[in-house]
Amino acid sequence: MKIKITGKELKITEAINDYVERKLDRIDKYFEDSEAEVTLRTEKNEQIAEIYVTANGEKYRAVTEDKDMYASIDKDIDILEGQIRKAKTKKEKMMKDSSIKTMETIDDKISEIQDEIIKTSYYEIKPMLPEDAVLKLKEKPTHNFLTFINVETGKVNVIHKLKDGKNYGLVEPEA
Repeated sequence: MKIKITGKELKITEAINDYVERKLDRIDKYFEDSEAEVTLRTEKNEQIAEIYVTANGEKYRAVTEDKDMYASIDKDIDILEGQIRKAKTKKEKMMKDSSIKTMETIDDKISEIQDEIIKTSYYEIKPMLPEDAVLKLKEKPTHNFLTFINVETGKVNVIHKLKDGKNYGLVEPEA
């Protein structure tokens, strides 16, 4: 991070210079290449710290005043960090929203596909009576059918809900 520290009606000591650089490391972790302009001044009994940070084409600014210069610098750093996190979160949300829109267009393309198997489900087939299969299907209200091995015939059968929602159909192979 490139740092420029200016003092107006205030001499910038080595201690203040080191303190500002150390505090700006908190901001530097958010960016690869950034610049900071720090202006420190006194007006009456107030110590005013003004920090501009420029990074990735974005500008962040914080100005605070306090009786103590170090406290004023700390407040500025907190404000800048909040602004940067907010902007970063906003960007991430925009990126996420745009990726969701991309997914929606992919879903539209998938809905255009016809006569193709686009999903495969695997499940265990258990031997049971058709009456037990009805009970098992009632346990899963979101399922419309259940495949099972009929204990009486030894063949694979399918029990399914009929459109009336009250009755069931049984699909049984002939051969």
